[in-house]
Amino acid sequence: MFMGEYNHTVDAKGRLIVPSKFREQLGDEFVVTKGLDGCLFVYENTEWKVLEEKLHTLPLTNANARKFSRFFLAGATSCEVDKQGRILLPQILRDFAGIEKDAVLVGVGSRIEIWARERWLEANSYDDMEEIAENMEGLGI
Repeated sequence: MFMGEYNHTVDAKGRLIVPSKFREQLGDEFVVTKGLDGCLFVYENTEWKVLEEKLHTLPLTNANARKFSRFFLAGATSCEVDKQGRILLPQILRDFAGIEKDAVLVGVGSRIEIWARERWLEANSYDDMEEIAENMEGLGI
């Protein structure tokens, strides 16, 4: 399970350090793709295969299913960690997430999210957490 929050910078070549705690679980190669809420999702290969299989079972005749699959699969890329613990984030993914220099890597259970620092700060204020917590009961928490 991934957890924790780490701040890093993307260098001029588009390389980003992956925290060692995350690298231990991810291994040397994993998948990065467009995520929801304007961030990137990072999946360990086994988790990615599970998601791929679920997407494969979606009906081809359903327009939303096609769009959903396209969103996750077209932007997906396999990333390898270099000797310095960095990955190369493709420009198209950096553009999607608005990542120019400062990035935040966040462990959220079965995946990691990579955020542009500004977006992370804007999207993740927890002023309404009491109200959200009350509504989690309906989801079994």
